[in-house]
Amino acid sequence: MVGMASALFTNCRLATMEPGADPYGLIDDGSLAVRDGRIVWAGRAGDLPTDHARGAQHDLGGRLVTPALIDCHTHLVHAANRATEFEARLNGASYRQIAQAGGGIMSTVLATRAADEDDLLAAALPRVDAVIAEGVSVIEVKSGYGLDRDTELRMLRVARRIGQVRPVVVRTSFLGAHAVPAEFAGRPDAYLDEVCLPTLRAAHAEALVDAVDGFCEEIAFSVAQIGRLFAVAAELGLPVKLHAEQLSNLGGAALAARFGALSADHLEHLDETGVRAMAAAGTVAVILPGAFYTLRETQMPPIALLRAHAVPMAVSTDMNPGSSPMSSLLLAMNMACTLFRMTLAEALAGVTVHAARALGLTDQGRLAAGQRADLAVWDCGHPRELAYRIGFNPLYRRIIGGMF
Repeated sequence: MVGMASALFTNCRLATMEPGADPYGLIDDGSLAVRDGRIVWAGRAGDLPTDHARGAQHDLGGRLVTPALIDCHTHLVHAANRATEFEARLNGASYRQIAQAGGGIMSTVLATRAADEDDLLAAALPRVDAVIAEGVSVIEVKSGYGLDRDTELRMLRVARRIGQVRPVVVRTSFLGAHAVPAEFAGRPDAYLDEVCLPTLRAAHAEALVDAVDGFCEEIAFSVAQIGRLFAVAAELGLPVKLHAEQLSNLGGAALAARFGALSADHLEHLDETGVRAMAAAGTVAVILPGAFYTLRETQMPPIALLRAHAVPMAVSTDMNPGSSPMSSLLLAMNMACTLFRMTLAEALAGVTVHAARALGLTDQGRLAAGQRADLAVWDCGHPRELAYRIGFNPLYRRIIGGMF
């Protein structure tokens, strides 16, 4: 790539994701001016101000330009795989049965505890490369497969290293409250007191945490226990998010909203009370069709209710070794539309502007002055094509910080 202080990208169709009559914020015959890694102007070529016409010019050949995509919910740092459990589910075992038999999250915990930083990084990078190849510029990465101090910190350090060795922004989430490890079976509050909360404080002191997450479910942690976690996060000045209402309705989304959560994720069993709480708090709903598909669930998230209450909806891969072994954000967009009846425009907003909001990012996800010049250029004519094809990647080029 060639670095530049100023650049002008011309002859393109812009999907700005700015509000307006068109749901994609489409601008035909568009141009986009960049200076020092930021967008300084985006609009029709005929309206380009003369003071933005300087710098290296790049003709994009009539291609579609969107904000670079954002994968806002992943568990991509882990060791080993769970293909055996995939086969077990195909043979009739449920998510709960696998977890109660010592499989599920705990099988990944054992493998991850045995891996060092270099091993975890080497395993993660092919997954990172797969999403980068689809135009992604930001990836959220969670811990949660350690469930002890050393491994949780190791996972977060690896997540930070990913952003150093690949051209991608990594946002980390501490997910120490992912499951209760075997050594604390039946004693979740003791696990919180002795491991999870002290490890959160240690990770924060090491500047390894951007947000705090938890799994609020009967097989994981109760609303009261997640409330304790979120209270410590608030004390540390860290934003929160939550795996909520995936398998049942415990009221986790409403709890998250009370803490001003950035997002509540999964949400298949969310009710209107939770939706209203999220709407009032400005909490983003992160829709994760990969887990729904892989687990062969039948209860869909209440998309129409979220839409009716104007709750912003993000879409993500939920990339993990068990319930969503998916590394394609384009496929997640397609699934959100085909399985959950999201519109094509909602799906693209879900991996751009709303995904940015789910991570607390205010300078990404749109093509507008002041935003980071992180762009995805596509070999297609309309943004609807991005979620239309299955197993096809139309990316022409990522442009990160105006670097072509």
